[in-house]
Amino acid sequence: MQELGPFRVGSDGKTLYKNQYAWNHVANVLFLESPAGVGFSYSNTTSDFVKGGDRKTAADNYIFLLNWLERFPEYKNRDFYIAGESYAGHYVPQLAHNIVYHNKKANKTIINLKGILIGNAVINQETDSIGMIDYWASHALTSLESSRKIHKYCNFSLDAQRSDECNSALDEAGNMVGDIDIYNIYYPLCFDGNVTSIPKRFSIMEIDPCSGYYVYSYFNLPEVQEAIHANVTKLHYDWQPCSDVLEEWEDRQSTVLPFLKELMEKEIRVWIFSGDTDGRVPVTSTQYSLEVMNITTLNSWRAWYRDREVGGYVQEYIDNLTFVTVRGAGHEVPSYRPDRALSLVSYFVAGIPLPKK
Repeated sequence: MQELGPFRVGSDGKTLYKNQYAWNHVANVLFLESPAGVGFSYSNTTSDFVKGGDRKTAADNYIFLLNWLERFPEYKNRDFYIAGESYAGHYVPQLAHNIVYHNKKANKTIINLKGILIGNAVINQETDSIGMIDYWASHALTSLESSRKIHKYCNFSLDAQRSDECNSALDEAGNMVGDIDIYNIYYPLCFDGNVTSIPKRFSIMEIDPCSGYYVYSYFNLPEVQEAIHANVTKLHYDWQPCSDVLEEWEDRQSTVLPFLKELMEKEIRVWIFSGDTDGRVPVTSTQYSLEVMNITTLNSWRAWYRDREVGGYVQEYIDNLTFVTVRGAGHEVPSYRPDRALSLVSYFVAGIPLPKK
């Protein structure tokens, strides 16, 4: 409702507007709320909400896909792609790994996976963290001195214990950043989350910073919950934009780079994109993570275009890996640059390079 879907919600929390840049213009789109407990998704087993993890989520998602394809068999032989952003940098490659594994085990194509697309993605903890600190310093959010302290005192590997000096340096940097939307460092904040009696003037190209409140209101309308057959219970009585399920995550892998390499070796298309105004999982994080993979460049860094303007930059590697930036987009790329996001997914699905002009 705020990114790539066919509708956006107006400021009254009731009115819907069509999104002309929705991704269903170029593909059949299936949205999956995952892991169990996110959105309206649920489980009849309470422990599922407190004993989640990467592997369990991938297994659950694979079973869901099998069941869905049995319910709608006309899609069984279609080309299949998986897309996601942020921590879906874990969900997407891990689900793809399960698909490849079971196809091989069955010696047949159960799910016709052709590619994955992940944006501003968490893929390698150590380089993701260092890349974030370097982005902050290079974009004047923190001082160079603060950045140097973090580099000196902090070890960001998964099992490392943070020293007092590291924690102090991180706190100092965080205080320097101030009250901004770290997911889009140049975008305004929401100062009034109340819905309005009459929807405000609306533009798909200029997302309202308070739109999350409008979506919250919309999904909690009884008539909407009834229409979408939401499982509303005492445990799960309303829809929330964020979930605390991951707070109890028992299995959090430090890197998914081996999964990406596996997919590349299996000739699965891998595109990684990055909105360049995100300060949380920024472009530098992804660049550093790709460097760790030690892969060979096929076509060097260049601009790509939409409507005669630079849409961002792209670098292509051997073995089906492409890295793309989206100019002027934050963490949620289709929110801030829906036009460029639609171009991106169009060329991804088509399997052709982004335009040079």
